[in-house]
Amino acid sequence: MSRPIEAENLTRTFGNLVAVNSINLTVEEGEVFGFLGPNGAGKSTAVRMLTTLLKPTGGAARVAGFDVASEASMVRKKIGVALQDAAIDPLMTGNELLRLQAVLHGISRHEGKQRCAELLERVGLTAAGDKRVGTYSGGMRRRLDLALSLVHQPKVLFLDEPTTGLDPTSRVALWEEVRTLNKEIGTTVFLTTQYLEEADQLAQRIAIIDNGRIVREGTPTKLKSDVGAPTLRVDVAESDFETAKQVMTKLGEERPARKGRIAIGLDGGTRAITSVLKSLEDQDIEVQHVELDEPSLDDVFADATGRRLEGGSDT
Repeated sequence: MSRPIEAENLTRTFGNLVAVNSINLTVEEGEVFGFLGPNGAGKSTAVRMLTTLLKPTGGAARVAGFDVASEASMVRKKIGVALQDAAIDPLMTGNELLRLQAVLHGISRHEGKQRCAELLERVGLTAAGDKRVGTYSGGMRRRLDLALSLVHQPKVLFLDEPTTGLDPTSRVALWEEVRTLNKEIGTTVFLTTQYLEEADQLAQRIAIIDNGRIVREGTPTKLKSDVGAPTLRVDVAESDFETAKQVMTKLGEERPARKGRIAIGLDGGTRAITSVLKSLEDQDIEVQHVELDEPSLDDVFADATGRRLEGGSDT
């Protein structure tokens, strides 16, 4: 039996621009797979190819057992897609939109009515089902969009930046819906995001894409453990910066950090901080701020690309 998503040397160019550069991906049945990267990295282009909205210029991909180029209509019948900027008619109600979606998928009137009621309850919108979508909050609209993508009970669900623009409470609520959907129904989820916490919370495996290439892939735990030592971050006065940098980089490997901050990988963790601070004190350098963090997905991205991910921690 083929995997829900398989891509081999998948490539997309726009003139001389290589947006997606020979990526290889496999997603297992019932998995939440996180596709992580900054804006412009190639995430959306890859998703558009996997969902048949854009034809590959090289390589191949199969989704739900069908080729995305030669069997696009069959792929569309098997997938659900919730895009970041979904166009939803504000004058229609949630119920009306769900029933229209059911009709478009050839679902009978009776079954469609029942399924729509179940989906509204699943995403917590039963009370708002007969209200115009124009009155919905951002979080409610995203949950409705999720329900719309599930009407035909897809084998594979693509969520493209599902929580962009949502407040923290709405974001956590949507995370819970995705977890429930995956655990109770077993839906395979392909999640694109630039939020590190979102990928860490939801995905069993993650691929990091940068400049059209996949630069890391694995479980969040494995990716973080591969980074190695915790990261020590220190702020000093501008006049002491270069001297402090020379001192610290003798004690650990330099890591990417925001302007004005020095970061190193520190073997020994908290036990080794004292020796770093003592070395700085010996050079009459006053430390303004110090913090030690265990490896994060932001550190994984920095280790792979040499820079921090937009939307990651302010380090």
